[in-house]
Amino acid sequence: MNSRIIQGTHRVAPPPRKSHRLARRLPGSLSVTPWLLATLLLGGCHAQSEPAEAAAPLPPEVDVVTLQAEPVTLHETFTGRVVAPETVELRPRVSGYVDEIAFEEGQRVEAGDLLFRIDPRPYDARVAASRAALDQARSQRDLANAEAERSRQLVGKQMISREQHDQRQAAALDARARVAEAEATLSSARLDLEYTRVTAPVTARTGRAMVTRGNLASADQTVLTMLVSVDPLYVYFDSNETLANGSGPRASQNAPIPVQIGLAGETGFPHRGELDFIDNRINPNTGSLQYRAVLDNPEGRIRPGQFARVDMPTASLDSALLIDRKAILANQDRRFVYVVADDNTVMPRQIVTGRTVDKRVVIREGLAPGDRIVVNGTQKIFAAGMPITPHSVERHPEASGSELATH
Repeated sequence: MNSRIIQGTHRVAPPPRKSHRLARRLPGSLSVTPWLLATLLLGGCHAQSEPAEAAAPLPPEVDVVTLQAEPVTLHETFTGRVVAPETVELRPRVSGYVDEIAFEEGQRVEAGDLLFRIDPRPYDARVAASRAALDQARSQRDLANAEAERSRQLVGKQMISREQHDQRQAAALDARARVAEAEATLSSARLDLEYTRVTAPVTARTGRAMVTRGNLASADQTVLTMLVSVDPLYVYFDSNETLANGSGPRASQNAPIPVQIGLAGETGFPHRGELDFIDNRINPNTGSLQYRAVLDNPEGRIRPGQFARVDMPTASLDSALLIDRKAILANQDRRFVYVVADDNTVMPRQIVTGRTVDKRVVIREGLAPGDRIVVNGTQKIFAAGMPITPHSVERHPEASGSELATH
């Protein structure tokens, strides 16, 4: 009995290869390999034993924006320098020894404030002498006028000669001229006396005193101090010739162009100014055009000579497409975005970008209004044609940069 069993075991034929028969029974249009067939059979077995939640994962969720054309103003940033509208090298108009310094160095002064006083005593004496000379001239004039009047009466009665009459008339005219000369001399002496008070010609901030008390100051030569006006200030900057010949701003007295200004160490452009002047020619040496903005400085914190950054509007577009910078991907020197099709699959599309407005970029080529663009979740996309689960988002009207709101 046992020997039969052993013998029967050795005679058992190998089982038929049913997978090949099954493969031959499938339609000819579908080629099924043994590996694929085994995979299907194993999948069927696992499908009967595993729960339903082991199904394929859902498409990834991404944020999508529908593009809409909108008007936009393009800006450019320039580097400039702060300049005082009025700069004065203060010099005395009369010579003399400095008798008083009436200001503190670096002080802000108003027009007409006393800054220096030159010893006035010599000029007081000149005024007194000129006044005395004027009194003398006036007395001589009065005498000459009286003699001229008498000669006029006497010549009519033929009591004096015509020659004497003419001489007295000429003497009267000469006396009146001497009075005018004396009056001018007195006025000049008084003016020199007034010039011993050296006052601020403009409202400005003073520099350091170049001379100290007791030193000689020569008229029109010695620099006493430097004055620079501080409110308002000018900011001069240059643009290239391309902008000058293109759609750059045009200064107008009726509609001043607003600009934003930032100084060294400041974030952004916290100061506001107005463009009030554009030069009438391009500098042939640099190929640039000069602009000037007026900057209010009521507290005097900004000082002439500082570097400044000027953000100026350079062009206005009636209809432009803008997308957030983070939606733009790079492949070497090319830029592309993921566009969502009607069946919620994504395809990359090459674009040509323009200028940046806040945190958005102007799209020059490649997109059209109504296109749906992936703005968040691009890292979840691994291949073109991949299905996604889109969530429409839009920008808040008051939001800036890349702030988005989800529906």
